[in-house]
Formats: sequence, structure tokens, C-alpha cells
Amino acid sequence: MGSGGSSSSSGSRSERLPSSVAEQLSGGEASLELTGRRWRELPGPVCALGGLQKLYISGTGLRALPGAIEGLRELRILALDSNRLEELPEALCRLPRLTRLYLGGNRLFGLPAHFAQLQSLRCLWIEGNYLYRFPRALLHLPALQSLQMGDNRLRALPAALPRMRGLRGLWLYGNRFEDFPPPLLRMAQLHILDLDRNRLAAFPDLTHLRRLRVLSYDHNPVEAPPRVADSVMLVGEGAQEFLEAREERLRKLREQEETEEAEALRAATRNDSSLLDDGEGSGSALEGSPEET
Repeated sequence: MGSGGSSSSSGSRSERLPSSVAEQLSGGEASLELTGRRWRELPGPVCALGGLQKLYISGTGLRALPGAIEGLRELRILALDSNRLEELPEALCRLPRLTRLYLGGNRLFGLPAHFAQLQSLRCLWIEGNYLYRFPRALLHLPALQSLQMGDNRLRALPAALPRMRGLRGLWLYGNRFEDFPPPLLRMAQLHILDLDRNRLAAFPDLTHLRRLRVLSYDHNPVEAPPRVADSVMLVGEGAQEFLEAREERLRKLREQEETEEAEALRAATRNDSSLLDDGEGSGSALEGSPEET
């Protein structure tokens, strides 16, 4: 009897929105914050809010999303992190304006087959799930700039990864890489690469990745910091000493360049003075010529 009553209560809560929702929407805001409450299912009335642009429903115990979520056609940001989602409905792939999707801390083993329909997606956080393979649908998202895949089960990356030409930040910490993934050598557009907490014993020469700005390699069994371009900030064991030595080397190089420039300037000044002296002498001779004539 108690069990039946609990189920009924849960079902009614799934369809009834808290009074605070009306307050959020009454001011004309296109944003809805449901974080902090317990929801096993997304309340049906939420999917009827066709003008909604931002929906935050993190850490609520959510286990499933209804197909009706595709009704949120104006949605830009969807935060579903720290829930209990084991799969995502295909309906999620029919949100044409979605730019940011947060799925971290769930129980996902993969992404829907038609995930690549989210062509406006720029930021995807899917850390802390159970991904054993890199979802190939991601290779067909040209607008994606930030991809957070830390704390999964990845051992390799697809050879076609460089197709993701828009990608600027790639977080792969806490996975199971034992060898440096070769496709990363061709990711020339990356600004941030995080490989912290893997099983990498060695890194290849990365000096050709000229756009890279931050490389994190901490908590890997490497003996020395990776070789990178001088513009890269390293994060990891031995990085501080490496960066200090690099700064000292660059300082000496700058001093040498300044010295060479100063010497070149002095030499040019001496040459100019010599030419002026020669010019004044010639001028005196010419000035005296008419009188002699």
C-alpha cells in the first residue's frame, strides 16, 4: 500500500511543475532552472514551452527523456549532467538551435545514431560516462569547438578525427590511452589538449602544433615533459622546471637579438656619419669653384 502511494506521488510530481517555474517564466525569461529537485522523468509541461532557450536540469536523478523534448525547437543550452541517464532518445537530435549540451556524470555508453543532426552544436561535455569508443557521429559536427570527454574508457581515437576542423579544445583526461593517439598529431587547429591521468609512457614531438596553447600531461608515467612549441603552457610533472628553463633560454635569446640590433644600429649610424662628412667636403669644394673661376 505504501509502495503504491509512493509511485503515484512520483508520477504526479513528474507532471506538475513547481511554483517557482511560473515565477521564472513570468518575467519573460526564456530560461528554466530545475536543478536541485528530484525528477525521475522530465515533466511533460516543460516540453510544451516552445520558446524556451535554456534548460538546466542537473543532478536531479533524471533517468529518461521523453520524445516530446523535440518540441523545444528554440533551445540553445541543455544541461543534463549528474543524472542517471543510460541512453538518449533520437528526439534529442532534432533540436536545430542547440549549441551547448552538458551530459557529464551520467551512465551513457554511446550517443544516438542521428546525433550528427545537431549541426549547431559548439560545446559538448560528456565526461564521466562509459564511452569505450569515440562516437563517430561527432566527426560530422563541423561547428563543434569544445569537446569534453574526460573520465571515460577510451583507448583509441579514429583516424578521421582531423575532420573536426572547428575543434579548439579537447579534454581526454582519465581515459585508458597507453600510446599517444596518432590522429592528434594532425590536429593542427587545437588550442587546448588535456591528456592528464592516462597511461602514456612517451609523447612524440609536438612542436609542429603551432596553435596549441595548453597541454596537460600530468599523472602519466613519462620521464620528461613533451617537446612543444615555445608558445605552449605545459601542465604536469617537471613542467615548472621546463618552463623556467625555457623562459631563461628565451630571455637570453631576446637579449642577444637586442644586442645584435643595437650593434647594427651603431654600424648604420657610423656609415651615415661617414657619408655626411664626405658630402660636406664635396660641398665646400664646389662652393669655392665659382670664386676661383
